[in-house]
Amino acid sequence: MTVTTAPPPLFAALDRWTREQPAATAVSAADGTLTYAGLTARTAGIATALAAAGTGPETPVGLLLGRSRDSVPALLAVWSLGATAVPLDPAHPVERLGHVLRDAGAEVLLADGAPAGLALPGLRTLAPADCGPSASAVLAVTAPAPESCAYLIYTSGTTGRPKGVEVTYRGLDTFLGALAGLGLPAGGLGLNAVSPAFDGWLWCTLLYLVHGQGVALADLSLPGLRAAAAAGREALPAGLRTASLTPSLLAAHGAGLGAAEVVVVAGEACPAALAERFADGRRLLNVYGPTEVTIAATWADSERGDDVTAIGRPLPGYRAYVLDDALRPVAAGEEGELYLGGPAVARGYRGRPGLTAARFLPDPFQGGGARMYRTGDLVVRRPNGELEYRGRRDDQVKVRGHRVELGEVERVAAELPEVVAAACCPLPGGQALGLGVLAAPGADPRTLAARVTEHCRGLLPEAAVPGTVRVLDRLPTLATGKADRAALAAELAAPVQPGSAAGTARERQVMAVWAEVLGRDVPGPAADFFALGGHSLAAARAVAELRRATGLRVTLGELLAQPTVAALAAALDRLAAAPEAPAAGTAAEGA
Repeated sequence: MTVTTAPPPLFAALDRWTREQPAATAVSAADGTLTYAGLTARTAGIATALAAAGTGPETPVGLLLGRSRDSVPALLAVWSLGATAVPLDPAHPVERLGHVLRDAGAEVLLADGAPAGLALPGLRTLAPADCGPSASAVLAVTAPAPESCAYLIYTSGTTGRPKGVEVTYRGLDTFLGALAGLGLPAGGLGLNAVSPAFDGWLWCTLLYLVHGQGVALADLSLPGLRAAAAAGREALPAGLRTASLTPSLLAAHGAGLGAAEVVVVAGEACPAALAERFADGRRLLNVYGPTEVTIAATWADSERGDDVTAIGRPLPGYRAYVLDDALRPVAAGEEGELYLGGPAVARGYRGRPGLTAARFLPDPFQGGGARMYRTGDLVVRRPNGELEYRGRRDDQVKVRGHRVELGEVERVAAELPEVVAAACCPLPGGQALGLGVLAAPGADPRTLAARVTEHCRGLLPEAAVPGTVRVLDRLPTLATGKADRAALAAELAAPVQPGSAAGTARERQVMAVWAEVLGRDVPGPAADFFALGGHSLAAARAVAELRRATGLRVTLGELLAQPTVAALAAALDRLAAAPEAPAAGTAAEGA
């Protein structure tokens, strides 16, 4: 590896592991694997092609490679040139992808095949297949300017359009230095099941590479689960040593972790029962951090005796302040807003100077131009220094680990001329959103909910698409005139149970379970679980509830393959009629 100056932490780690264990697996994906030696050579080849296309420091490069084995060397190739990575998810709507690429000013797109309609003026597209391996396998690394932009991550925005967070190379190096201190064992595989467009994907990738583990790319979205079921394989790869998941995904898929030694939870509050279950015999870490402070900022570690239901203490190089409305520190045990400081604080929001000024403030405790980020999260600092998360003070929520601005969903829904007004809220359990809409005069309320759902699906990422949409006579409001989201959630979550005359006894049993899981009416035997707003986590829960209700070993694959009430009920009847049909035993272990 050739470096112009001292190697940045990531490439120093890559060089070390390539020398010490060249044949060890560095990347494992559905389309193949790369050893550490292969990863270095592949990175060099892609970097050479990018450089020939004019890529240099701060050149925005779109990465639309999904969970392929080339997704990791492509990211490293961009960083080896000091350029700016713009991670994208092929599962996102084309309009959203186009907006991100235009807003980022992307000049090059690395893609296995850009979706139809994504052609943008001045955007050059390179296929990794056309970027041959480096003949010399020598990776030349440019040491970037510390304040230049390493990557752009687009998060939900209140305007209805995602906003780009500019993270610097200084922030990236600070984060990587903190990662190295976590002390994971080298070798084996670490699970990365996060969408490639979010910085959780970077967390999983970098955590494992820094420690000499292999990045095992998996897809736990609905298409990914369906593909695994169709191929007759497990959704999670075998032989995992480390796994990083949201608590929701851990609850649904934890049985597939096998003998994994380390489990990391992030993205959502970790329930005590879940922490107790997965900390038994393992090291459990609870990691917290907004995109605006370079991926992660605090951590709790069972190995050092932390309460892993809390978000712990700052990572090395990070600062955490708990402040009141006047930016004064509050006493231990008092609730305040969390502000985060240190060199990992991002540069700001791309092209949004007003929003940047409102969220990125001068750090009054450091001076010298230091800044801190206002998270909007309410926390309590315990007497022992641990931070306990208490919730949000604005309309941003987490849905299955993804940040969603409720205002963005409302504005997208209100774009339809048939919608007069819309109000969005998280449904109980936090795994899906609910949306209430008022119909415009002349609109057909019988079809409007489906229209709104499809419109949202075409513009928003999966987690932001409301699972329940209802046309209401009125939207509940507070005395201030603002939406009463708590009242709306209660109204939308009240299931309408199917009538006793609907379908067979088995179909009524399935419909009752679905109504409970989805929190909405299940109209009849022809109803489709996923058309009603079901997602991968809801499917896992539905399977677990059906096992309890029927005593049969119904599998997730059966629901994915037979998603209507009638088809799934028939499958259950066949299971019941099979000789010596095994009992389901306890709840959700295999869901």
